[in-house]
Amino acid sequence: MARVFVYGTLKKGQPNYKHMINTAKGLAKFQGRGRTVEKYPLVIAGKYNIPYMLNIPGTGHHIAGEIYSVDEQMLQFLDEFEGCPDMYQRTLMRIQVVEWEGKGGTGEADSVLECFVYSTATYPPEWVGLPYYDSYDSSGKHGLSYVLRESR
Repeated sequence: MARVFVYGTLKKGQPNYKHMINTAKGLAKFQGRGRTVEKYPLVIAGKYNIPYMLNIPGTGHHIAGEIYSVDEQMLQFLDEFEGCPDMYQRTLMRIQVVEWEGKGGTGEADSVLECFVYSTATYPPEWVGLPYYDSYDSSGKHGLSYVLRESR
């Protein structure tokens, strides 16, 4: 099992969460909530209002999200879903645990875990000038609702 930190449309209550609970795509077990140890810019960009964590450590905010344990099948699905390695790149990042539900002593609150995160180093330069968020919600005050793939 691998640990994955999701901060955008794959979180609970967000438009693509359905993929995280679809066992036909593999297994994803919610472990808890966390935030990035380093600051990163989280922007909502493009005509489909997609959330992107730009891989610019030290800039932006500590990004809030959810930690999952996933099997190899789900990891492969997520790579494909996230357009890895072209649109997003899957890299290990340090995530501070805020709340832990998982079993076992590896993730108590305030501990730091290494998790795979889908961020991007391949983005138009103007994205750096977009507003930065510390948490993503498709129906947030920003008014930039995510456009589902099937609606594009």
